[in-house]
Amino acid sequence: MSSQVRLRLLPSTRCLYDDPLQVTVAGLRSRQVVTMRARSTDEKGVVFSSSATYRADDNGEVHLDRDPSLSGSYTGVEPMGLLWSLKADTLHKRFQKRDARKPHVVKFSVHEEEGERMLAEADNERLLLGDGVSRIPIKEGNIRGVLFMPPGEGPFAAVLDLYTFGGVLSEKRASLLANKGFVVLTIPLYGHKDTLKNVREVHLDFFEESIEFLKKQAKVGAKGVGVISLSKSGDLALSVASYLAGVEATVWINGCSANTAFPLYYKKSLILPALTHDVTKKILTESGAFIGKYVPNDPLADENKDTLVPIEKAEGRFLFVASEDDLNWDSKAYMDMMVERLKHHGKDNFQCVCYPGAGHYLEPPYGPYCPSSFHAVVGKPALWGGEPRSHAAAEVHLWKKIQEFFRDNLSCDAAQTKAKL
Repeated sequence: MSSQVRLRLLPSTRCLYDDPLQVTVAGLRSRQVVTMRARSTDEKGVVFSSSATYRADDNGEVHLDRDPSLSGSYTGVEPMGLLWSLKADTLHKRFQKRDARKPHVVKFSVHEEEGERMLAEADNERLLLGDGVSRIPIKEGNIRGVLFMPPGEGPFAAVLDLYTFGGVLSEKRASLLANKGFVVLTIPLYGHKDTLKNVREVHLDFFEESIEFLKKQAKVGAKGVGVISLSKSGDLALSVASYLAGVEATVWINGCSANTAFPLYYKKSLILPALTHDVTKKILTESGAFIGKYVPNDPLADENKDTLVPIEKAEGRFLFVASEDDLNWDSKAYMDMMVERLKHHGKDNFQCVCYPGAGHYLEPPYGPYCPSSFHAVVGKPALWGGEPRSHAAAEVHLWKKIQEFFRDNLSCDAAQTKAKL
């Protein structure tokens, strides 16, 4: 390494996962061309990497928030490009960041344009838990999840995080919301089942038990709770808001307007059958991944209307979020169906956000964009859609929108606090 070249990560090498970062290089020759690299290994041992070529200014400096990448994983001015463009070394791998206790460590480095000689390096430790945020494993009744508590006495608003139907808890979004001042419980969608293979039906009683558990927490000051979802959990979040009391705000992200995959029961009675699907509409691609967007049958068809979630019964508010390039669901069409249904019933308790160029997995910002990965229900890799740059921008915007929506619509007397490192 060159002792003169300095790679700086500002404001600190240690930050929260969803914090933006300023990356600068100094000590280069005037107008020198260098390659910037980033590298990270996820919890499954999969290596993700990115690179971009930059030309230093007359003072021998590179500023990623000012200077354009000339080539590499992305081009143009992208301050966080080295993070969102991180790509797995093998096909169809999704970055796994499930345990909030383990930071996302990214190794940044500067290299000569030609050759492998490293000029400078620095590690970025991106934390999911801010100072004072508690992580509490929960095993009570049928609940198997993790509870995140902000620092301070509260009272705080409460959120139930229904991630997706992958069979494993993901603590990332829940812990990051707790950093923003929410009490958050994240749970698997199938209750206390051991594996996804054991699931034949889903029971709304499990979610009701989880909501009551949240409301009883000493730090929770709201009468109701919020619910946040993604993909399959989207229709479950709709059902939770429509059939159960105490749900004030629901975030639906890239899901369906009808109950999917498994029949839904409440108090041992069937309330919604599962929407049928046509596997012949699955589109296979050269990469080996499939496009499943058109596999579900039309929920508005007469034979499927009993699968539609009666969202007009919901007393709380909705935030509908649809990626227009989602290749897993026709999310925009499903959102339009729900808007039409609510308007038909004289309801205006909703907001809509659409993201052109974004794909299926809209998550907290600055994580690696995922074009394809293993589909837990189908058992094969799926294409998720989206253009990386547009998708990354959508995640930044949506993350702020979600926090704003919950703060505006969850009744709580205390001002929300933000965890600090």
